[in-house]
Amino acid sequence: MTLEVTLLASMFALILGGAFFGESGPMRVFQDSGPRLGARIEKHIATGRNFTRDGTVNQWVAPPTRAPTGEL
Repeated sequence: MTLEVTLLASMFALILGGAFFGESGPMRVFQDSGPRLGARIEKHIATGRNFTRDGTVNQWVAPPTRAPTGEL
């Protein structure tokens, strides 16, 4: 029983350590992808404003249907 617990504990420690300290660990992934994510967010903010259709800025309009009443 002691051998099994020792093996399971060591496997757990190796897997957990590999996740946090390995090459594909979360710290490295966030460091590498942070600048790309920031650039994508800035692009979406810059291009997602003031879309126009026929010269007028798009605005929210109530849908043409009635609100649901809960009846079938």
